[in-house]
Amino acid sequence: MTGKVYLVGAGPGDPELLTLKALRLLNTADAVLYDELVSPEILGLLSSTVQLHNVGKRCGQKKISQEEINFLLTTLAAAGLQVVRLKSGDPLIFGRAGEEIESLRRAGIEYEIVPGVTAALGAAATVQIPLTHRRESSALVLLTGHRAGNSQEDDWSKLVSSSATVVIYMPGHRHGDIASRLRRAGVAGETPCAIVSRATTREQQVQVTTIEALPGAPQLPAPTLLVIGDVVRFAEQQDPSFFSTLGTLPAERLVPDEEAVS
Repeated sequence: MTGKVYLVGAGPGDPELLTLKALRLLNTADAVLYDELVSPEILGLLSSTVQLHNVGKRCGQKKISQEEINFLLTTLAAAGLQVVRLKSGDPLIFGRAGEEIESLRRAGIEYEIVPGVTAALGAAATVQIPLTHRRESSALVLLTGHRAGNSQEDDWSKLVSSSATVVIYMPGHRHGDIASRLRRAGVAGETPCAIVSRATTREQQVQVTTIEALPGAPQLPAPTLLVIGDVVRFAEQQDPSFFSTLGTLPAERLVPDEEAVS
């Protein structure tokens, strides 16, 4: 009997952000292949009888190649097991789900995709940054700061607009390089941005700065992502002087939309 593979999003870290379907599948799986970034709290929900396989790739250190992951998925499912491929965030956003789907299709293995809360949504929610706003941002662009070794860098000028909020996944510690690429793409130096480290977990840290000052920003623990745009000014902060160097939004911009209160 052939099993089935579930490509499941684990969310950004907080176990309470798991979907009900993800939790049900984790409770009934025969085998779970999990990413390095899946939080220990989520792994702690798994049965003691489930086969656990750490197939994480992080900071350039690979325990296992993507080809080996693909082989393991198809082999376990072909043996009749119910297999969960547990990915941090959402499996379809910078999660290599496309490569695994191709492999499963070639092998004739049944699979299902279970979406999860991607890191951009989790980070924005905890820092209270609206990723879109009627008066500030009409679009959302998700980029990655890391590409495969033989891939050319994307031309961000074709992707970034003045009215878009930009979220960069996996910016790493290359703040200077990221800032230069954004400036070349037309992003103004005074544009505010937020570095969010370990979003939604107890270890979350946030640093707000500008694109111009980004090269001198502190190096926060991985994983991090970078949120860029005027919507960053809405972030909740304890320090009253937090945005002192950025200025503040005009008061009328902070008034709730009429439609929202009528």
